[in-house]
Amino acid sequence: MPIPIEVENVRLGINATHRIGLFRQALLTPWKVRNEVIHYWTLPRARLLFAWTGIAWGTGWKLYGVPIVQRHQASVIHIGDRLALRSTVGSNPLAPTHPVVISTRRAGSRLTIGTDFGMTGGTLCAEESITIGDRVTIGANCTIIDTDFHPLDPAARFADPSRGATKPVIIGDDVFIGLGCLILKGSQIGAGSVIGAGSVVTGNSAPGVIAAGNPARIVRSLPEPLPEGA
Repeated sequence: MPIPIEVENVRLGINATHRIGLFRQALLTPWKVRNEVIHYWTLPRARLLFAWTGIAWGTGWKLYGVPIVQRHQASVIHIGDRLALRSTVGSNPLAPTHPVVISTRRAGSRLTIGTDFGMTGGTLCAEESITIGDRVTIGANCTIIDTDFHPLDPAARFADPSRGATKPVIIGDDVFIGLGCLILKGSQIGAGSVIGAGSVVTGNSAPGVIAAGNPARIVRSLPEPLPEGA
């Protein structure tokens, strides 16, 4: 059935208005235009990198600069759809100090990231296991590790400096981690929680709370989210 002329004219008018709005926005925020150029410039190299390291490319990924990927060939890295990684200094006003690092260090390591994950700079390093849920946002220059890297005992460290203690890290759905945080081995952050900027997390954080400090402690509970359609 053909579209009535009146409807078509309205649709064309909306499209033109939308394009004009995008152009005005580009004039007001030119750095965002630059970021989009970087995104498309990054894509071929990033896709080649992920293919080379054996990590499946997801739907709707947006990468601003090429991350650093160090995957042990006998480990597993799984990343969900709509990933957003910012690895260039100009991609965020908080200025990442280095590209995003994604690393699994030994056979059997697992790094699992859900959908709609966003991270600016920083490091994800799994010796045993890091599990991150859906819709998690991690602020600039954070480090998430599940290992001490080196043994605490001097003799053990001298004998094998790579055999530090490990314990899995689990981050629930809808978590927000502020800039400059350090999430250490054995940490569990409950769904919907917020970790304040500059915090050091060393243990468990309940769902739906704000935690902050070194070591991070619960500051207060967050209100229950509104039901859909409310």
